[in-house]
Amino acid sequence: MQLLLLLVVVTDFAVLGTSRLSACIRWMAVQGAILGLLPLAYGGAITAHAYGLAAGTILVKAVLLPWFLKWAIREAAIRREVEPRVGYMASMLFGAAALGAAFGIASTTRAFPRHDLIVPVALVTVMIGLVVLITRTKAITQVVGYIMLENGVYLFGLTLSRRVPFLVEVGVLLDVFVGIFIMGIVVFHINREFDSISAANLSELREA
Repeated sequence: MQLLLLLVVVTDFAVLGTSRLSACIRWMAVQGAILGLLPLAYGGAITAHAYGLAAGTILVKAVLLPWFLKWAIREAAIRREVEPRVGYMASMLFGAAALGAAFGIASTTRAFPRHDLIVPVALVTVMIGLVVLITRTKAITQVVGYIMLENGVYLFGLTLSRRVPFLVEVGVLLDVFVGIFIMGIVVFHINREFDSISAANLSELREA
């Protein structure tokens, strides 16, 4: 359990430190797979709800969303993030500050055991998602930041999944909605550049 949560933090920083959009998407897929395993490791006994949540999470976060984002960058011929608003080294420093702040905030929360990493990991994932969302200029990288932010919210939800099983089904439906919302964001940004979003027009999109 604790190892899986530490791996989530590693993927957070991996996204902050890379300029390649394809690498960002791969790390997001890895993070999605890790999040899918967490319901089976968190909270003791494994139930049918835990299996359902794990399967739905892996399907949406580790398969469907990465596939769609890879399709988007392939069609748009985008490979790298150019001139982010904040440099990659500065982004890593922001991430380190977020990590310290997350553990500091979690240490003051008495609702969860202090040895439980899920609250600080959820907090730092939300914070780093916001950093990526704000400091990156490419629409698809901003989508990655939004997914990270939602992943942090998902981690918070895991703390309640045993006590409120209904949240499991709602969480899976929310992930599906997020996927549709992300598609809308990508289409909006591409459509803003062209009169239509046909493949012929998408192939003309290049980095400035």
